[in-house]
Order: sequence, then structure tokens, then C-alpha cells
Amino acid sequence: MPDRMPPIPKQKMTRAQKQAARAIVSGPRGGLIGPFIPALRSPQFMTRLQRLGEYLRYHSALGPKLGELVILLTARHWTQNFEWHVHAPLAIKSGLTKNTVRAVAAGGRPNHMAADEALVYDFISELLHNKSVCDATYGAAVAQFGEQAVIDLTGALGYYTMLAMIMNVAQTPLPKGAAAGLKKLPR
Repeated sequence: MPDRMPPIPKQKMTRAQKQAARAIVSGPRGGLIGPFIPALRSPQFMTRLQRLGEYLRYHSALGPKLGELVILLTARHWTQNFEWHVHAPLAIKSGLTKNTVRAVAAGGRPNHMAADEALVYDFISELLHNKSVCDATYGAAVAQFGEQAVIDLTGALGYYTMLAMIMNVAQTPLPKGAAAGLKKLPR
């Protein structure tokens, strides 16, 4: 698939695009990659998008391990290989097991998850498939994590869904030499 929205050469960027690109490069991401390349076509949108993402990725009440699990579940749902390529190693580094990551990649429920991981898995699965969560799942999530983390959990799913949609529309390629970690699942 051809990259529909490849990087914009610096000399062709508008002033607003250059400013938005500088802001992301100088932040914790350190580079303009993945979804931010196509999003740069709308610099104000990208600036606001990346600020939300910076909070959800680096400062969320969920913490790194559970945040990475949300990202992987979202990437799996959308078969978004760029997001998977970036975040699968980060998920393992943050404390998810390789078996959990493999099971998510295969589209199955991982065995032997920690209680907090299982609750995040159930919450995200319910929200993706039912468009809501039942009272029992909501209550368990609030009891385990608190209301702020439930909002962060829900927001992270929405944010990474948006990134996946942007990259799927733009057909954002994997870095050169990288292999796709996700196969399309039957629907």
C-alpha cells in the first residue's frame, strides 16, 4: 500500500506546520513519526492531538504497563501495525509478559494476566464490542483504579483509536525493514 500522506518536506511546510513539528520534536516523543506525519496536514489539530497524547502516554493515572495494554488492544482492534510496532516492545519493557503480547496479537484473551491487566482487558473489550461497559465492570474498574483512571482508560482507547484511524486512512507504512506484527483478523 502506498503512503498516502508521506512526510512533508521542510521547505514545503507552512509556518504553522513548522511550529507544530517543532513542538512535537522538542517534547518527550523527540520526533515526528507515525500518526503525526499525516496529522501535520492540520497543524492546529495535530498540536492539540499530541498534547492529549502526551498526557495519556506519559502522565496518565493508569501507569505505563496498563496504558501500553490499552494501546496494544486498540492497535489489535484496528489492525494498526505501526502502533503495534512501536508499542509492543514498550509493553514488554513496562511489565506485560511476552505471552500476553502474543495473545493480544493473535486476537485472543491472554492467559495468566495479573488482576489489573485482566480488568483493563475486560473493560476495553466490553467498550469496543458493546459500545459501553456493564455496571459490574465499571464498578470493578472504579474500585480498583479510581474514577480518574477510568476516565484516562476510556480516553486512551478513544485517543489511540483516533491515531489508528488516521494511520489506516493515510496508509502509514512501517519503518523500513520492519515486519507487520498483526495480521487481519476475520470479522
